[in-house]
Amino acid sequence: MNALSVDYGSKQIGLAISIQGVIQPLDVIKNDSNFLPQLQKIITDYQIDKIFVGISQGLFAVKTQEFVNWLKNMITLPIETVEEAVSTIEADQIYLANKKPKKDYKKNIDAIAAAVILKRVIS
Repeated sequence: MNALSVDYGSKQIGLAISIQGVIQPLDVIKNDSNFLPQLQKIITDYQIDKIFVGISQGLFAVKTQEFVNWLKNMITLPIETVEEAVSTIEADQIYLANKKPKKDYKKNIDAIAAAVILKRVIS
């Protein structure tokens, strides 16, 4: 199964894929009108079978669930939510352990968090 993980944010959305069990962070995409065409291209290019969306607790969980509902109306693939508590903290630890440049932090952290979320359901 090829899977896509989404770390939803109001300004940007982190993505990661799992191709035959190998997880890789992808890009961070702006949360704007170009998101859906970009997502559809990724789904096609990587032959995605299922999408997992990280969902937090509290007020932002409501916005994320609205996004999930919207996505279910736009995409015909199965979509599941996954608890994402502390995924960004785990992503921070991974990022720092790999000694990545600070200037790339904002560009990469949401994709790494998406990979952490995907690891929770794939492993």
